[in-house]
Amino acid sequence: MTTPTVVLVHGAFADAASWAPVTADLLGRGFTVRVPPVYNRSLSADAASVRAFVEQVEGPVLLAGHSYGGAVITVAGAAENVVGLVFVAGYALAEGESLGQLQGGFPDSDLAANLVHAPYPVAGGEDGTDVSVAVDAFPAVFAAGVPEETARVLAVSQRPLSAFAFGEPAPVAAWRTTPSWGIVSSADRTINPEVERFGYTRAGARKIVEIDAPHLVMQTHPREVADVIAAAAAEVG
Repeated sequence: MTTPTVVLVHGAFADAASWAPVTADLLGRGFTVRVPPVYNRSLSADAASVRAFVEQVEGPVLLAGHSYGGAVITVAGAAENVVGLVFVAGYALAEGESLGQLQGGFPDSDLAANLVHAPYPVAGGEDGTDVSVAVDAFPAVFAAGVPEETARVLAVSQRPLSAFAFGEPAPVAAWRTTPSWGIVSSADRTINPEVERFGYTRAGARKIVEIDAPHLVMQTHPREVADVIAAAAAEVG
């Protein structure tokens, strides 16, 4: 029996530090943890980057993805050494499905009305479009439940997501061949919780845990999130 390395994948409008409370908890339990950057340029590029990172880890890997990070692990989880997927308030895409398509089947969350678009340069081509959350709406919509001072800092240091990522279909759905678990943030204002429930159920998740928490559940309920990850690790280890 080999305990897998836990690789935590952050989502859009955040960075690896968003996982910090869960990272600390898992390290305290003796897990080997890695938290790579996600560049938020495109689903295929982000998944390829995470997959390359995972394939350099010796031994089995348990992937956990938050928000857009769920879409990333859906694709990157096809790496041979990935033994499990944990979706945390995230998107579990089907093969050939995009973020926009999955979200489009459900009522919009509060996020949709609070997105800001800005151009960014692309070498040798037309400008791309970065999508971020309006700074004044960020604390309530994205960082609800986080201390106000912290939320204000997160709002002005968010990592945007390229608009291209919203329409790019997933080339593979790793959950078809790899066991998965799902955490639903039932008070989520960034992703409609029904999107999370639907995706996890369709993926045949071994266990779906409902937490009365906002989108940044890793910040507000780190012990509960770490418990799900630890249980998944024990099951696949």
